Amino acid sequence: MQSWTHMAQIQPIASKMLKQSILKDRISHAYLFQGDKGTGKYAISLLLAKSIFCRFVRNAEPCHQCKDCNRIDSGNHPDVHQISPDGQSIKREQILHLQKEFTYTGLESNKKVYIIQEADKMTTNAANRLLKFLEEPSKQTTAILLTENSQALLPTIRSRCQIMSLKPLNPNKLQEKLETEGLSSSNAKLLSSMTNNTTEALELSNDEWFANARKIMVQLIEVLQTKPDEALLFINNQWMPLFKERDQLHLGLDLLLLWFKDIIYYHIGNEDSIVFINENERIEQSALSWSKQQATTVLANLTEAKRNLNSNIHPALVMEQLTLQIQR
Repeated sequence: MQSWTHMAQIQPIASKMLKQSILKDRISHAYLFQGDKGTGKYAISLLLAKSIFCRFVRNAEPCHQCKDCNRIDSGNHPDVHQISPDGQSIKREQILHLQKEFTYTGLESNKKVYIIQEADKMTTNAANRLLKFLEEPSKQTTAILLTENSQALLPTIRSRCQIMSLKPLNPNKLQEKLETEGLSSSNAKLLSSMTNNTTEALELSNDEWFANARKIMVQLIEVLQTKPDEALLFINNQWMPLFKERDQLHLGLDLLLLWFKDIIYYHIGNEDSIVFINENERIEQSALSWSKQQATTVLANLTEAKRNLNSNIHPALVMEQLTLQIQR
């Protein structure tokens, strides 16, 4: 259960602005919550929806116990509509269906809220359709768009939204919290570098697949260092069978990103920032294989690979191209 008091500890600026809007009855017709994964975008959107529909609001705080609050939590409120990518994108038909729903009078009030998760993944047709929807706002309608990449949205959409930038959570605080949950300092440091979400971090810590992913990542590094001619074979025979889904492959690339950042930290003498603290000898060996400049180039290649994954390029091709780039 989230409250504005709790959210103020995580996202003080955005929480204060939204709470003041509720108290002054000046809720915008459209919001864009932008921020990294785990910064609380979805939690804030649900909290805002509750504050709009709850009939027992006190000082902008919803009660969290009434029928409206419970149905918003369960995703079953008739006047709160949510859209997320259908496959790799949000399609025009999804926005058209939303518009059709909004032509009907609210079932229990004249208020309506819609939440679009990963709004940057709208197709061009879907984005243009949403733009027309935003251009004719209803006073009783509130749009909430969530994104990790606001620059991928049409500028005309951004201009019609009140933008709330959510700051990254402090990884040191998350690391401390994970250690209080029983994780070792090395695991806590790694997981707090991969996600800002405590629940997700704890799930990964207990995930056998993730443990195997870490091993395969280290093995790939060793192959690239000692047997580079066998790297593509390793990708096809060892890497791809484990990283079958795009989300899994993103996690694999995130592990590689952290490894090459550690190489740079080693080169510049900032060893306190090294994430793989139990792999010091391997990091030192990697630093002999990749200079600081080379590691920096690999980081750019990894970032490009993640973009290519989001662009629907075949995962095997993404990894093969990345492997060839790292070998250069």
